Amino acid sequence: MTELPLDGNAQEDVFKVYMRDCGLFVSMLEDGTQFDILQGKLYGYKGAIFENLIADIFGKMGRKLYYFHKDSGLEVDFVIRYRGECTLVEVKAVTGNVKSTRTILHHPEKYHVSHAIKLGDYNVGRSEQMLTLPLYMTFLLREF
Repeated sequence: MTELPLDGNAQEDVFKVYMRDCGLFVSMLEDGTQFDILQGKLYGYKGAIFENLIADIFGKMGRKLYYFHKDSGLEVDFVIRYRGECTLVEVKAVTGNVKSTRTILHHPEKYHVSHAIKLGDYNVGRSEQMLTLPLYMTFLLREF
């Protein structure tokens, strides 16, 4: 659910698995992947690495990880309590569409969410209900 309290609305059988150590995660990938990363040639797998990085940062900040998924195809990388509100967090490796997040934001009566944060290779910005931040600023999302 996308509703506070997050712990009380969590579904135990809907989850994602992340590595606690991003270096270990990358080292488990096939030989040559580390060189590809240094060359900037990750293509489609970059999203999984960035999402794992954010999960690692949130975990080290003491945040519990919540994920939202519906059978209809709606999916959001993370759901957090930020500034006292339920907030969606999307991680994008490249400039990407956040269709699920926009759908949820357009239905606050159903999902009880009015704000979202998009993390990626962006400058700081705000567009309507979406705050955009570069990945390296994730540690600033401390305010519960």
